[in-house]
Order: sequence, then structure tokens, then C-alpha cells
Amino acid sequence: MEDKWRLVAITAVAPVAWGATYAVTRHLLPADAPLWGAALRALPAGLLLWALARRRPRGDWWWKAPVLGLLNFGAFFVLVYIAAQLLPSSIAASIMALAPLALAGLAWPLLSQRPTARWAVGALLGLVGVLSVVGLGTGTIPVAGVVASVIALLASSLGAILTTRWRDETPLLATTSWQLTAGGVALVAVAAMVEGRPPRVDAAGLLAYVGIAVIATALAFVCWFTGLRHLPAGTVGLIGLLNPVTGVLLGVAVGGESLAVPQVGGIVLVLAAIAVTSGARGRNLSPERSVGDRS
Repeated sequence: MEDKWRLVAITAVAPVAWGATYAVTRHLLPADAPLWGAALRALPAGLLLWALARRRPRGDWWWKAPVLGLLNFGAFFVLVYIAAQLLPSSIAASIMALAPLALAGLAWPLLSQRPTARWAVGALLGLVGVLSVVGLGTGTIPVAGVVASVIALLASSLGAILTTRWRDETPLLATTSWQLTAGGVALVAVAAMVEGRPPRVDAAGLLAYVGIAVIATALAFVCWFTGLRHLPAGTVGLIGLLNPVTGVLLGVAVGGESLAVPQVGGIVLVLAAIAVTSGARGRNLSPERSVGDRS
């Protein structure tokens, strides 16, 4: 149990770091260059991890790494950008809150991890919690934005599952670096075509880019993929719900935003969802074979 909670804490570093990027981006980075922002996250992070891993792809990894890089970073960041332009943030966050369901649904056929009743209760608590935290937008909802957001959700979920399915004896640091580098290269190409030259930033903005690349990308994705290697995919998805929770809490702490009673209740529900699925002595997803659950 102690090892499982340690893995939960390591995995939680990722969504907490991602949630913190909202405040950093809003206050320190240019708002009119989101694709360059994504590219300047992924590519430097990938090169940094590659320098630490000191290992080149071999064999199937020459094609697996680009595929995973596109799913986890390239296509995902571009689709999220499109969704952000078309949808209210509350609707986009609500759609992405379906990540535990997407991960569990893909993990069943691809990793033989079968959802249990305990996980279903946790997923329901987490979904209600996120909806309470971010709220639901009103007005007309563009179908194109919903489609982009759903495809982004499925792409990142499939990338996460394939990252687990294709794992071998290759060090995690190396495979993560290859994915980030491949995704970063694709993002640079798209950003150059859509947004032109990279944005100019001051010293604070440069430090923000460095912090996001090192902490919210390199470190965060190593922690995220560590969780996927050792915990059931559905549990990792529920831990990911800490992302919008962190964003809201930092908005209160840094941006002077207020926290309503339903949001407080939603945060409690998200934490309860993680506790329900992570605190059991048995497996949270009952694998038909021992894949993705070494806890």
C-alpha cells in the first residue's frame, strides 16, 4: 500500500504541474502564440531528456516514438488549441474530464485491464467533481470545437495506452525523450506555418518557458508515464483530474479569483475519487493478465 501511494504521488506531479501552467501562461506568456508555446514546451523538454538519457532509438522505436509523439503531443496540442479557440474553457475542461473513461475503455481491449465497480464509483465521483469545479458553460456550443476536443481526448488516451503496451526494457527517460522530440518537431512545423515567427518575450517570459519545459513537460511526463507503467490506466486517468483542480486553486491564490461552495465540494469529490480507486489493497482495474499494474 505504501508503494502504491508513492506511485500515486509521483503520478500526481504531472496534472498538478499541468494545472499550474494555466496561471504561468496567463500572466507571463503571450496569449496570441499558443502553438509556439506548445512547441517551446515539447521540443526543449525532449532534447533535455535525450541529453540525460544519451540513447538513440533502436529497432521499432524509430517508428513507435514518432507515432506516440504525434498522439501524446503533436496532434493533441494542435487539437486542444483548436478547441480552445472555439469552446468556453468550462466546456473544454468538462470534455477532457472524460479522460478516465477513455483510458479505461481503451485499456480493456488493449491492456486487458477490466474496470471494476470500485473504479466506476471513483470515475463517477471524479466526473461530478470536475463538473462542479469548472461549471458548465451556456449558450451555443460549436460542434467543431466539441469534435476537436473529443479527438484530442481520444488521441492522448490512445497515446497513453500505447505507451504502456509498447514498453520494453528501454529506459523510460529515453522513450519519453524520443516522443517529446518527435512531437516537438511536428509542433514547430505547424506553429511556423500558422503563427509565423516565434514570439518575443522578456526575461520573465523566458524563465516561464524554461520552467514549463523543464517542470511541466519533461518532469511531468516522466512522472505521468511512470504512473502508466505501474498503475492501472483508469486510476491514472482519475489522478489526472487534479489538473483542472490545480488550475482553479491557483486562480484563487494568484489571480484573486473566488472559490464558490460547489467548487469546494467538487475538489473534495475529486480527491475522494482518487482515494477510492487508489486506496484499495486489491487492483482498481481487474486485469485479465498482469499488464500495467505492478503495484
